Amino acid sequence: MRARLTGTLLGAAALAVPMLAAPAHGADTAGATPPRTGFESSGGARWTTQPEEQDFLRAVDRASARTTLTTIGTTKQGRPLQLVRIAERQHTTSTVLLICSQHGNEPAGREACLSRVRDLAYATDRRTRDFLRGTTVLVVPTANPDGRAANTRGNSDGVDINRDHIALATAEGRAMAAVLRDRKPDLVYDLHEYGSTPKVYDKDLFDLWPRNLNTDPHLHDESQRLSERYVRPAAHASGFTTGTYGIWTDPVTGEPTQQVAGDGQERILRNASGVKHSAGLLIESRVDALTEAEQQDRALNQRRRVTSHAVSLDGALTYAAERRVPLALSTARARLAGFADRGPVYLGGADNDPAKPADILTDPPCGYRLTKDQITDVRDELALHGVAFRTTRDGAYVPLRQSQRALIPLLLDPGATYHLTKGQPDTRC
Repeated sequence: MRARLTGTLLGAAALAVPMLAAPAHGADTAGATPPRTGFESSGGARWTTQPEEQDFLRAVDRASARTTLTTIGTTKQGRPLQLVRIAERQHTTSTVLLICSQHGNEPAGREACLSRVRDLAYATDRRTRDFLRGTTVLVVPTANPDGRAANTRGNSDGVDINRDHIALATAEGRAMAAVLRDRKPDLVYDLHEYGSTPKVYDKDLFDLWPRNLNTDPHLHDESQRLSERYVRPAAHASGFTTGTYGIWTDPVTGEPTQQVAGDGQERILRNASGVKHSAGLLIESRVDALTEAEQQDRALNQRRRVTSHAVSLDGALTYAAERRVPLALSTARARLAGFADRGPVYLGGADNDPAKPADILTDPPCGYRLTKDQITDVRDELALHGVAFRTTRDGAYVPLRQSQRALIPLLLDPGATYHLTKGQPDTRC
């Protein structure tokens, strides 16, 4: 059985007990006591508070030379949006981005992210250090700080951040878009939780890759490989059940019966990451206590949720280590493909739902023309998406011949569901 990357740090088994074992000290952290989250210190009885998170991240940043903590934005209520970088070198072959708790009332993934930040920062084993010489790990520990503080799905304005990766109307969405644009992650791993429907939709973990049809086929395949050969086996090895997000199954046969979520809409992060040329995976742990023991002991329920995320994340990091070079080659090819300016662009559909003829731009325009008012309204959003344009006497021109070719019609075509504005298609190539 494949060894999980962080197994040499503290092991998945340690996560199943009430108190997490502390990792070994790194060479640059000798003599320092590794920090613990509020969740760990309480034996899983409560979630880590924001002040505790700040103290924890500052302690890791001070102690480890391979860790850098930066602020990438500020929420409406003044809380920092932070990014942790963990790597042994300034430049590496590939980059992994972990997005934790976009929904503020889904905290288990955040706890797994925080503990793994520390584990990677303090690791001394050769396997992990070799991994960090070739791969940069980026972590947004709390993607929705205001929602986490209020224990709400949305941010302080009630906006679902995971539906804001096209419009970029929120500070949180804008910060993540800037990270995608500037850091160009090869893999985006998005941690969530879900409420189960007994017998038909109640696995310990559900995951799903980018279904959007504009995802490069090689990256779509890499995302499925991540799920099927790494994340799910890692969960199974620790006794957790898995399934495909959004798909109800017959309790007797296990066959799919209906799809209730998990389509190809581009405003969701797992799809936006695919359109923007990253492999990606959404993963959701089950919130509900289905056993009598968990019903009687909230800490037991919460530890199970965090543990399932942590062992699955170990599987994702093992994937990143073993598939570093082919993944980086796939993302590089995808980012260059737009300059060839060939092939259709899809305004709808998914990998399991063929696009309707009206949603297929078989012969896409050369670009889109925007009026002065339009470019004034969407200039910042285009820049955050990494879309180039040139100003004209009448407004602006956005050519398709660029890296984000497939994204541009989703932003500007009148037929796109979530367009920023209705651009004028220009067919005069």
